[in-house]
Amino acid sequence: MKSKLSKKKVEELRKRLVRKPQLVWDLVRPGEKKKIFEFAERYKGFLDGAKTEREGVHAIESFAKENGFKDITKGGGGKKFYKINKNKNIALAVLGKNPLSSGMNLIASHIDSPRLDLKQNPLYEEVDLAFLKTHYYGGIKKYQWLARPLAIHGTVLKKDGHALDLQIGESPKDPVFTIADLLPHLSRKLQSDKKVSEAFEGEKLNLLVGSLPLGDDETKERFKLAVLEYLFSAYGVIEEDLMSAEIEIVPAGRARDVGFDRGLIGAYGQDDRACAYASLEALGGVETPEKAAVALFMDKEEIGSEGSTGAKSRFLEDFVSDLFEGTGQEASAKALRSCLMKSRALSADANAALDPDYQEVHEKRNAARIGYGVCITKFTGSRGKYGSSDANAEYLADIRRLFNGNKVVWQTGEIGKVDEGGGGTIAKFLAVYGMEVLDCGTPILSMHSPFEIASKADIYMTYKAYHAFFDKI
Repeated sequence: MKSKLSKKKVEELRKRLVRKPQLVWDLVRPGEKKKIFEFAERYKGFLDGAKTEREGVHAIESFAKENGFKDITKGGGGKKFYKINKNKNIALAVLGKNPLSSGMNLIASHIDSPRLDLKQNPLYEEVDLAFLKTHYYGGIKKYQWLARPLAIHGTVLKKDGHALDLQIGESPKDPVFTIADLLPHLSRKLQSDKKVSEAFEGEKLNLLVGSLPLGDDETKERFKLAVLEYLFSAYGVIEEDLMSAEIEIVPAGRARDVGFDRGLIGAYGQDDRACAYASLEALGGVETPEKAAVALFMDKEEIGSEGSTGAKSRFLEDFVSDLFEGTGQEASAKALRSCLMKSRALSADANAALDPDYQEVHEKRNAARIGYGVCITKFTGSRGKYGSSDANAEYLADIRRLFNGNKVVWQTGEIGKVDEGGGGTIAKFLAVYGMEVLDCGTPILSMHSPFEIASKADIYMTYKAYHAFFDKI
């Protein structure tokens, strides 16, 4: 029989063998803590200026130009390139020491978020008030969008073909808009006695936009007409222009610090702009990687990555083909397939943080926690891992060594208990190329709400993780 171990020996074994979760704030020194807060200020500015995918592309392009990236469609030499696809997604690349045929290090995030979109015939009046009809986009809790200030962002193509970018509700001088809720005195039968999923109807998410009439009481639809008169006088927009417009309704207001200590950020769209911004800054700091470093910013993830700007499109292949041609190499189908198959990727997407008030839907041993660093998610999907890209042991071990070697505070997580729920990312659409891929991103509280919560420490560690991946792997 083994002799009884001393208390000191037991503690030594515990330190050597057991992995203890590490709170970022316990590990960082004052100098790095200052960097965390400085990074957070830049990130909040990005959130405020990129509430839609179009605005995100514009902000990323501006960053790219400031950091020496060139539009690859315009030719010219160099090692830093970008390309835009239909103003809704964008790719950036820094060419490496090794040829493209050896593969790339790719980080792919998405810049769309749950929201309300206007219908094609949106404007109407009812009970002497003017409204815009909406259709929700992505997974939302409908009640969270009622009785709160909302803003209008979007692009209108006018009758003459001129494009007009709208943003109304963000400036202190702007009006805001809202969706009215039913008072509790009258809501028992219509809301309180129903399931939440049935109490709030999508067709009743109607945006209140006007209350003053035009003309006299014999004027037909004079509240609607008053709104149209304003749109025409202010922007030159007529009702038919709305039919071809792309207008999104998002929460009004700026990103804010949360808590007395200002350690958290509250804002709309942190899923997935926390990861998008972290990968953008990470790539901006890379000069001569071993392999080409590519940051991909996608659209339509929240509705299954469909369409010509989603991860199911061929945009990645098109961009990589341009990189081949830009370096004087043949962009054959075989060369492209070989490059993508040899590549390594991080699907940069947020994970659900353990919610202190709803711990019963999480499995605490395998749930990400606020303040414990960037989250590695081996698999997503739901109920038996359906719809998931499940990373292999070899790749997980490589990423683990990379993060440990570069002082990245990291944790693992999954989205809820088995059979409780789940979710998907764009990882599986990257995996079809044969590349190694792993989900890796920032833990978020109140995910998919109009005011998501993230730790400044976790966002910074996401940045450190991505920089190491681009520059060190």
